[in-house]
Amino acid sequence: LPPRHMDSVIRIVEALESTDHDFTGTVPELARALGGCSTPGCRAVLGEPPDVPPAPRTLSREQWLLFTQLLHQDAAAPERGVVLAPDGSTVALGPLLAGIEVGLKRAAGWPFPTIEPPIDALYAVTITEVLGTSFLLARDGAGNRTTLGPDGCWDDVDDPQNYTLLGPPSPIPDAVANGAMDGVLLGAHLAQAPVPLADLLWGYYGTGNGTEKERPPSSYRRRDFGVLTGPGKLEEEVAAMLRVLRVLPPTQELLEDVGPEEVVAIARQAAQDFTEVYVECPAIVPRCMWGARPYRGTPKPLTLPLGSVYIHHTFIPSAPCRTFTACARDMRAMQRFHQDTRGWDDIGYSFVVGSDGYLYQGRGWHWVGAHTKGYNSKGYGVSYVGDFSATLPDPDAIALVRDRLLPCAVWTGRLHRNYTLRGHRQMGRTDCPGNSLFHEIETWHGFE
Repeated sequence: LPPRHMDSVIRIVEALESTDHDFTGTVPELARALGGCSTPGCRAVLGEPPDVPPAPRTLSREQWLLFTQLLHQDAAAPERGVVLAPDGSTVALGPLLAGIEVGLKRAAGWPFPTIEPPIDALYAVTITEVLGTSFLLARDGAGNRTTLGPDGCWDDVDDPQNYTLLGPPSPIPDAVANGAMDGVLLGAHLAQAPVPLADLLWGYYGTGNGTEKERPPSSYRRRDFGVLTGPGKLEEEVAAMLRVLRVLPPTQELLEDVGPEEVVAIARQAAQDFTEVYVECPAIVPRCMWGARPYRGTPKPLTLPLGSVYIHHTFIPSAPCRTFTACARDMRAMQRFHQDTRGWDDIGYSFVVGSDGYLYQGRGWHWVGAHTKGYNSKGYGVSYVGDFSATLPDPDAIALVRDRLLPCAVWTGRLHRNYTLRGHRQMGRTDCPGNSLFHEIETWHGFE
């Protein structure tokens, strides 16, 4: 089959939108016919799915098979309907195309059914039903049921076919969260200004249109979703969705013993946790995605929470990396240098900061690094890709650590609330992290 890559999907959309297509309706309606949005809440908003049409002649047999597989929703394995986007993130197609369908219908003045209590159709078909259901189901357990995440890894980023989760599954693995946020953002955009779907997707995911060298809009999804959707809006919509599910026959039983106050509490918790994990915390690219070699030997565990953070720059590579491909290549080069030349067990840093909008996992949250001699077990080493002796990282890359990673590390119990922040040069004989970056971090919270 074609690679499970967003490019493959957009080529299918392009073929379906071509003038000689032989099916009636829109691409999102076809996606719904194939099972892309078949939950009770989605049916209440968009109606019963259309019948599955014969395979369109404009698609090859392999394209039709891939599209069918990606849209066949399996509640037990939501990670199967996902594709790899060019920015290195993984996106579920179901919520993405459902949000797009709502946007197109709004632009066309389609009369959505009157539902009591009133719900925002765009959020209902993308995120609020699955989010409310996830937290509703978790309340029955002993607090150990996963409600959000995890991330996962592809078998081959050049020819992605199989995606494996990195931990126990929830109804909202990271790929579903990404697809839902993208569905909200693109649906809202289309409601205002309808454009051909293939053009919209090429532009947003940044492929095939000359934007491969710069950050695509999809890499800003967390920021943009947060701007569009305050936590208050999300909480309100989850609560409304739960009240709707209470009266829909397939889901009545789930909510029969849930009182109005508990609905409000579940909605508040769901909105708060989703916002923390997917809006306020940064996305971190796992090791398996950038092609890390195995750790040599046995890693030593850190004792959390830690009290310090040490800021570095890589110096070499000296240029910031602005795409997933470039940043992943730089990570592999640094790991080779640290293991083969320096003789270390692994890449030394805890996290590395790309200028593509993403952090990259080095040793990560739980293992002692090799970044700040004498202090490796006391703090995290966070390094910016580039030489920042005379210039600063992009404002976005500065904010990624200062405003997202550090507060997130505190909320999640990995860093003390009263942590200290220092530049590498304060801990040893080095110019790192460069004069410009050092003067910048002197203004950050916790600098000492």
